[in-house]
Amino acid sequence: MATITADMVKELRTRTNAGMMDCKKALQECGGDMDKAVQWLRQKGLAVAAKRAGRATSEGVIQSYIHAGNKLGVLVEVNCETDFVAKTDQFVQFAKDVAMHIAAANPICIKREEVPEDVLNKERELYEKQAKEQGKPDHIIEKIVTGRLEKFYKEVCLLEQPFVKDPDKSIQDLLNELIASIGENISIRRFARFQVGQED
Repeated sequence: MATITADMVKELRTRTNAGMMDCKKALQECGGDMDKAVQWLRQKGLAVAAKRAGRATSEGVIQSYIHAGNKLGVLVEVNCETDFVAKTDQFVQFAKDVAMHIAAANPICIKREEVPEDVLNKERELYEKQAKEQGKPDHIIEKIVTGRLEKFYKEVCLLEQPFVKDPDKSIQDLLNELIASIGENISIRRFARFQVGQED
């Protein structure tokens, strides 16, 4: 059994924002392996998030981000269950980070179910055409299209995008960590991104 030191617990806490006891348990469960402990805590966050997913989120904040030069701005609404949580630094910081991320990464929607059908069809047609031009057989083309669509979702869906401040985590990972840490259901409801001189 690996010895779990206070420094190890502290490092894991810094990396994941999880509670001290959770970090200690994760390291014990994973034999002191830091990377495995991070994954263990992520999975735990997923489980907590799934349990809370059905709960109503009628409180929250609208957060803004204006980029230097005032040519680019974002408004985002992040919801939670109680007014108490909406006022916590952790929740407000998450909303700020999401607003800043939207400014930088320019998602077109929050989740893949919201990608407009016409946009999806255009992408699919483009990938099929490219694969055919490369002389790929039909049974391979479908796999190529599916793979490229997965990549496309990660580029345009907010929850699937790698977080600009920490590309090892997606926005969904950040959200799951926050839900696990705070203990309430939290959702990103909607956003608007404005850029001077650009149409919607």
